[in-house]
Amino acid sequence: MQRFVQLFRRHPKLVSALLLSSTLALVFLGRFLVQLIYWSGHQNEPVQAWMTMGYVGHSWDLNPRRLDELAGLPKPVNGHPKTLAEIAKERGVPVSEVIAQVEAAIAQAKAMEP
Repeated sequence: MQRFVQLFRRHPKLVSALLLSSTLALVFLGRFLVQLIYWSGHQNEPVQAWMTMGYVGHSWDLNPRRLDELAGLPKPVNGHPKTLAEIAKERGVPVSEVIAQVEAAIAQAKAMEP
C-alpha cells in the first residue's frame, strides 16, 4: 500500500486516470453481467399486457420494429414505447386482442427466419 501512495505522489494524474478507467470498466462489466443473467432467464417469455414491443422483441430475439409492422402496432414516439395495455386502451379493444396480434406476429417472424 505504501508503494501505491508513493506512486500516487509521483504521478497523481496518471494514477487517478488509471483508477477512473478501472472503475468505469468495472461498472460496465457489472451492467453487462446483470443483463446477461437477467436475459438468460427471460427468453421466449409469454406475452403479457405490461410488456413493450422492445421487451417482447428482446425476449424472443426478434426485431421489435419488425414485430410492430407485422402486428400492425404503432412504433414508439420520441423513444417512448407503449405497453400493450396502453395500445389496447388507445384502440378501445381488449388487451387480449393486442396480445393475440403480437403472438401471431412472433409466429410469422419466426417462420420467416432462415
